[in-house]
Amino acid sequence: MAKPQSSKQEAAARLIAENRRARFDYFIEDRYEAGLALQGWEVKAMRAGKAQLTEAYVYLRSGEAFLFGAHITPLPQASSHVPVDPTRTRKLLLHRNELQRLIGSVERRGYTLVPLELYWKHGRAKLQLGLAKGKKQHDKRATEKERDWERDKARLLRGR
Repeated sequence: MAKPQSSKQEAAARLIAENRRARFDYFIEDRYEAGLALQGWEVKAMRAGKAQLTEAYVYLRSGEAFLFGAHITPLPQASSHVPVDPTRTRKLLLHRNELQRLIGSVERRGYTLVPLELYWKHGRAKLQLGLAKGKKQHDKRATEKERDWERDKARLLRGR
């Protein structure tokens, strides 16, 4: 009989890729979940964990959202009759009211859309988007200082 997985193991198993740099460079104010329009070889490559979000960003054009710059490395046994483009632009699937809200925030209030995580949910690939404001250099230093202090505080409390 199979042993049930803990929630941490389940979360790690469903995570495909994470954009850690986004949390350092931006203040994430709101999060949205979007589906992706993918090709078959991309799904197989993502199941093998061959996706990266480090250079990716989201842009809005003519009332639609697109993921640009995400890199999905094709598997060696990918079909030869389909042209493979690892960094092709992929359409994001969002509800109309979510798109309208995002368009308003990005165009009027100066926010940007940042891809945060790529994961599986009920067998479908999902992308977590962050509605974000860019951090200045002094904000980044303050965040780093705070993180260091939390680490030192935890170390001091453990040493007692």
